[in-house]
Amino acid sequence: METVEISDEMIRLGQLLKLANLVEDGAAAKTVLAQGEVTVNDEVELRRGRQVRPGDVVALGGRRLVVAAAS
Repeated sequence: METVEISDEMIRLGQLLKLANLVEDGAAAKTVLAQGEVTVNDEVELRRGRQVRPGDVVALGGRRLVVAAAS
């Protein structure tokens, strides 16, 4: 499992997918979300604006990321 650090208390899911290089841009994020390919804490998530916080686990295409607060 990979770790992605965020500098704020939360980040939008679409932004996290870009930050972690899981998608190229917002349009790609919208597509994979609409197709039900992204999970947050093992539940399918369709909303690009979903707030993700440290401790959440995001998965796409066989990659699993745990969100962590930047140290």
